[in-house]
Amino acid sequence: MVSSNLVILATQLWGTVVTVTAFSGGIGSIRPAFRGERFAPVSPVHPHHRHTFYENNMMVMRSPTRRSVLLSAGMFGGIFGGDNKASSAPLGGGSYKSKGPSNELVKIVDGMGHKRLGGSDIIVSDLGLGTQRWCSDDFNAPTQEDCFGFMDHAILKKGVNLIDVAEQYPIPSGGSAKEGDTERCIGKWMKDRGVARDKVVIASKITGGRNVTPRNIKEDCEGSLKRLGTDYLDVYQLHWPQRYSPQANWGQSLKYNIESDESPYWRGQGGPTSFEDLCIAMESLIQEGKIRGWGLCNDNAYGLTACTRSAKALGVTPPCSIQGDFSLIDRKSEENGVAEAASPYNENVG
Repeated sequence: MVSSNLVILATQLWGTVVTVTAFSGGIGSIRPAFRGERFAPVSPVHPHHRHTFYENNMMVMRSPTRRSVLLSAGMFGGIFGGDNKASSAPLGGGSYKSKGPSNELVKIVDGMGHKRLGGSDIIVSDLGLGTQRWCSDDFNAPTQEDCFGFMDHAILKKGVNLIDVAEQYPIPSGGSAKEGDTERCIGKWMKDRGVARDKVVIASKITGGRNVTPRNIKEDCEGSLKRLGTDYLDVYQLHWPQRYSPQANWGQSLKYNIESDESPYWRGQGGPTSFEDLCIAMESLIQEGKIRGWGLCNDNAYGLTACTRSAKALGVTPPCSIQGDFSLIDRKSEENGVAEAASPYNENVG
């Protein structure tokens, strides 16, 4: 849940104004004051928007009336009360067990608190480096040299270990700046500086919407690993939900619109990836050692709870994080059910 220890809204750091964007667990992201993500379209064109669907008969059967038939009604009995027969046969490696409460203070490094992310064993600093505009060719975006300086100062000197990135970064891209350049910059810094992999917690994101399919989750993760020059991600998040959600519009409106949900974009070719398929795809990456945990971004209390309850019913790893806007003037996550759902007493998501 959102922690009261997150008190910084803006500061002056390395000569550039930054703001803090929060994970629900109280960790923040240092971002340039330019808030480009808020103005990104709900369904941006992306080269990976292939509308392909992955079939694995060991896990999933397709149905014209149901996106993914995995469990009988017993699953929903487990979610909303009653017996849960399905969880007795977990998929992908056994029943998940929480490592502890989210936001638990584990250690202090160079004066910086490091806390548990959700119920995982991933320990993150109170502040993290947000990288949305790193290496963009926009007029005031930080250069690669600037970004190396940010990481030198924050990670090597000040106890920060979290870097928040995405396959789409930098935003804006175009011209000489290509999607993925931010991940390449981070990978180059780690190699040039000889930074031990376990000194950095890397949270990257797959492009959301209909791009989120089991096949694309695997392929896009492989792309991020290659650009970063690492063999695993600490956290792999959906940049925005795999389904229609008003929250996916970067919080500009929280009003649900059923006409939008009924659009061909969302309902064509079998509809969006189900929560069950999403959880199984992420568990597959965990079992392969490609990611340590996974999470959500720009989602709401419904999406968070549907993911955690689907994962627990399947016996696989639930999301450990949900990332979204949070500041002195943006308190939606405290008021729209996200903080309550993410609480260690409820879904235990960081």
